[in-house]
Amino acid sequence: MQRDEQAYHYGVIRRAIELIDAGGANLSLEELSAQMGMSPAHFQRVFSAWAGVSPKRYQQYLRLGHAKSLLREELPLLETAHAVGLSGSGRLHDLFLRWEAMSPGEYARRGEGLTVRWGWFDSPFGAALAMGTEKGLCGLAFAAEVGADQALADMRARWPNAAFVEDGGALRAPVEAAFARKGEARLHLIGAPLQIKVWEALLTIPEGSATTYGEIAEVIDSPRAVRAVGTAVGKNPLSWLIPCHRVLRKGGAMGGYHWGLPVKRAMLAFEAARADAAHESAA
Repeated sequence: MQRDEQAYHYGVIRRAIELIDAGGANLSLEELSAQMGMSPAHFQRVFSAWAGVSPKRYQQYLRLGHAKSLLREELPLLETAHAVGLSGSGRLHDLFLRWEAMSPGEYARRGEGLTVRWGWFDSPFGAALAMGTEKGLCGLAFAAEVGADQALADMRARWPNAAFVEDGGALRAPVEAAFARKGEARLHLIGAPLQIKVWEALLTIPEGSATTYGEIAEVIDSPRAVRAVGTAVGKNPLSWLIPCHRVLRKGGAMGGYHWGLPVKRAMLAFEAARADAAHESAA
């Protein structure tokens, strides 16, 4: 797909998700496509190519009640978090991730001596701000709800002593791999030791599933640190790739999301749709 065409499709998807999430869960295909300025057949084709399911079916996943169904009785207990090294790898469908963590000493210097390149990209979840070092992507933020200026200021404040250089071209390949879910993306995790442990555990949550803050606290051997775990989840610098959107409150409530709940709902809906589509194709 050509880059301009991909950006156009992302724009269509984003507007459709915003429309559905704003109360259009019962809109017909004809009504949705009319508001997109497209024929029903064209709109369904573009949307289904991205989500793997029809727009009508995707509407079901955006409803708030769907979150509860993600918290099944047989939750993955994330035991694998103990066995996965920080230089290990994880697979999210066709996207292969390799990650490396900054040492505690390096983190304490708050980015001093580090060059962080950044740029803006189109994504299905609105404008995405990507940041990266020579070791890989270190930041991914979404501005649809918080605004571009706030997103940029938020990310820069995490490593205040780093040198920031606007250079989206240097990040385009891993960012496009991340949103297309194909290829390879290297990650550079920059955080405190507890944060790294929490983010590593997040990487083991299967797509189409969810877990709770309490369960993550158990897995990292800190059962009383639920509040600290919640803070670390909220400080995740690589949203979407490190899937903090898959963490819910006990009982299935959405909880918070650093970049806005509409973005979290859209991400969960996308993954649920993909998981069901993959299950049906395998049946």
